[in-house]
Amino acid sequence: MKIQYVGKTKNVLVDEETGAVSLLFKDEATGEGGVFDPGSNTVGGSVAGKGNTGLRISKYFFELMERAGIPTHYLGADIEKSVMHVRKLTVPALEFVLRYETAGSMCRRFSLGLGIPFDPPYLEVTLKDDKQGDPLISERLCVMKGLLAEGQYDEALRVLVKVGEALKNELAKMGLALIDFKIELGYDETGKVYVVDEITPDIWRVRDEDGVIPNQIDCAKMILEKIV
Repeated sequence: MKIQYVGKTKNVLVDEETGAVSLLFKDEATGEGGVFDPGSNTVGGSVAGKGNTGLRISKYFFELMERAGIPTHYLGADIEKSVMHVRKLTVPALEFVLRYETAGSMCRRFSLGLGIPFDPPYLEVTLKDDKQGDPLISERLCVMKGLLAEGQYDEALRVLVKVGEALKNELAKMGLALIDFKIELGYDETGKVYVVDEITPDIWRVRDEDGVIPNQIDCAKMILEKIV
């Protein structure tokens, strides 16, 4: 297997003989100043076993999405090796964000209080560029830059909303209220849109029944206990 791309929390691997693509889940966690934060653009530290836990959780939620009729890149997982096998897709440098209430960067960017609800949910698309601070990007600019074709922006937002509904309902069964989340999307040669990357506490914020917003490490431990 050849490393095609080194990410903060995962590496993209390609089989040089078959061209098959896999993701290696690593033990790194995003954060800053010793505080873990799924919204951070930097690696805040390493936690033993985090990668394997993330793969188990992703497997659970990708299979949930497939049952809900939401296309994903998930093809299977090798739990022992912390590797997920995925479809070979074009993945633009974009992140698709859905917010059920104000939190994180939205509060900082727009001087908003914490926990103001959105009805319907608030949708954002950002350019995945750490140096530029992941700026918001419009459909027109996505098409102009060749990141998406005409019509894919709206299709991606429809998928984003479906993911939110499935994720919110499942987490509610676990006693967790979904605040916001971000996903990556890819597309095949026909232009069909798929959910890619991962579905773990690294991509969401939740609130437990005591009103606490756990960091992604603590949240992963809670989730894993419920799905094993």
